[in-house]
Amino acid sequence: MSDFELTAEVRDDMGKGASRRLRRLADQIPAILYGGDKPPQPLSFVRKDLEHALENEAFYSHVLVLHVGKDKEKAILKDLQRHPAKDRVMHADFLRVSDDVAIKVNVPLHFLNEDSCYGVKMEGGMIQHLANEIEVLCLPGDMPEYIEVDMAEVKVGEIIHLSDVTLPKGVESVALSHGEDHDLSVAAVLAPKGGGADEAELDAAADSEEAPAGDEPAADGGSEEDSES
Repeated sequence: MSDFELTAEVRDDMGKGASRRLRRLADQIPAILYGGDKPPQPLSFVRKDLEHALENEAFYSHVLVLHVGKDKEKAILKDLQRHPAKDRVMHADFLRVSDDVAIKVNVPLHFLNEDSCYGVKMEGGMIQHLANEIEVLCLPGDMPEYIEVDMAEVKVGEIIHLSDVTLPKGVESVALSHGEDHDLSVAAVLAPKGGGADEAELDAAADSEEAPAGDEPAADGGSEEDSES
């Protein structure tokens, strides 16, 4: 059983005005459920229920169970639209999943042993995170909650790449599947100020990283959910 289950209501009233009324008058969040062999399904969630679930980092990388009427749908959270000023959730996109069909998902990185990192403790360096998550391909049942990056032995001037990160069994890096040219930088240890490592070079490496390609947008995901005034 999923650790996360939410009850959703089917919404029939579509459009920008309907979504604004839903948020302001009913305190609900419009959403869309798409993918699989079914048509997109417009939904809504009680705001406090969805926002409470979003407080848990694991919600973003778990298979969820959505109760829609008498049906249960397995899905993952694919996208959130937030109000640019108030940081309130405006719309959510969910992707249906099947146990036997691999999916692409972004998984957060957890950096371990930063305080005891050789380049920090012995050489006075500073850790720079070049990525906070990576895109992986796996079956829903193999989807990790997070991926660990061990910084213990990293020295000043060294960069950790995707190929240096140990992935769980059944999990594949989407970037690395495209070849060695996509072995992106994940973290580095910069020299202390006045040291010999070229910080500009490390910054350039970060700037040159390719953004992972996203899935196609949901059917009614972004266009209907303009920012509220």
